[in-house]
Amino acid sequence: MMRIEFRLPSLGADMESATLTQWLKQPGEHIRRGEPIASVETSKGLIDIESYDDGEIVDLVAAPGTLLPVGAVMAHLQVEDGARAAASPEAPAASAPAPAAPAPAPAAAEPAAAVAARVRLSPAARRRAQELGISHETLAHAAAAAEVLHIEDIERLAHAQAGAPGDARAAMRQAIGAAMARAKREIPHYYLGHTLDFGPAQAWLAQYNEPRPVSGRLIESVLIVKAVALAAWRSEGFNGYFRNGRFEPSAGVHAGAAIAVRGGGLVAPALIDAHSKDLPTLMREFSDLVSRVRTGHMRSGEFTAATITVTSLGADGVDVLYPIINPPQVAIVGTGALRDAPWALEGQVVIRPTLTLALAADHRVTDGRAGARFLRTIAELLAHPQEL
Repeated sequence: MMRIEFRLPSLGADMESATLTQWLKQPGEHIRRGEPIASVETSKGLIDIESYDDGEIVDLVAAPGTLLPVGAVMAHLQVEDGARAAASPEAPAASAPAPAAPAPAPAAAEPAAAVAARVRLSPAARRRAQELGISHETLAHAAAAAEVLHIEDIERLAHAQAGAPGDARAAMRQAIGAAMARAKREIPHYYLGHTLDFGPAQAWLAQYNEPRPVSGRLIESVLIVKAVALAAWRSEGFNGYFRNGRFEPSAGVHAGAAIAVRGGGLVAPALIDAHSKDLPTLMREFSDLVSRVRTGHMRSGEFTAATITVTSLGADGVDVLYPIINPPQVAIVGTGALRDAPWALEGQVVIRPTLTLALAADHRVTDGRAGARFLRTIAELLAHPQEL
């Protein structure tokens, strides 16, 4: 057996800290991998933090009500030798196990020079951080989701230290804005669009739903998520993470489904192994995600596991949505509204329900030709919905 530190994981590139609200386990209790151990409050709502190992709670380090930075030690666990570091934000329970690594020492005991050595800053950002007196430890936590900190990141840190906005909606907008600015700055996006005939999918869906009660029916979004997941499973370079200067393909497709949060903002928790589940199962899991997001109580593994994201503004009448990649993912698919439009079919011009897909992908991993094939694969899958 070995003693490890259970640390607050990053639940997205826009997260820097969270408030511990409740311990769900106590010292001496057994904990299983994937079981919630604590609840924390973030700008996205209440989130249950899950254990990444089987083991036993040794002690609780943080007290409820404490504001913790990402990476802070929350508790100590006793686990089997060779287990992964608990609550590692880069080792979701649904993904392939990562090699075990020694737990880092608490920040207070680590020399400032060692912490600073892990942080990469632009020259302007380094000068500004020195002017504002921002600590090396603060910079290290902020750099957890970024390869390089720029002057905009330093100004945001300074603003946060001076006092974050009290309004939760404003705090979420600030966090999302910072994460998306970083994504656009660091990821070389390319964009492609493809309009398809959604008639076959719509007709099959109506036929499937007609004899079933409301609780057993499917919606268009679930068909689209399943088609994207299958296309990502069959296409190289769109499913996984870009970390430490290289692409890491995922062993499964965990499709992040963008869901509006009550009061404003979006979250994109994952539908685990979406490529291998049937449509009724995906529908039940999607409904459960939406319900828990709307009530403000989610699970940490759903945020750290997503390997590709699907988002839509079709309900708001938008024809095309060009999304921004959610790092460290390398691709995101956006959809607009279904529109009746003229369409060439068997030599005739007819009116068909059409849907426009938009792909944003990372040029460090794939190029436009691969992206075009990926979108065509999604379209071909939606043309044969009975095979999804």
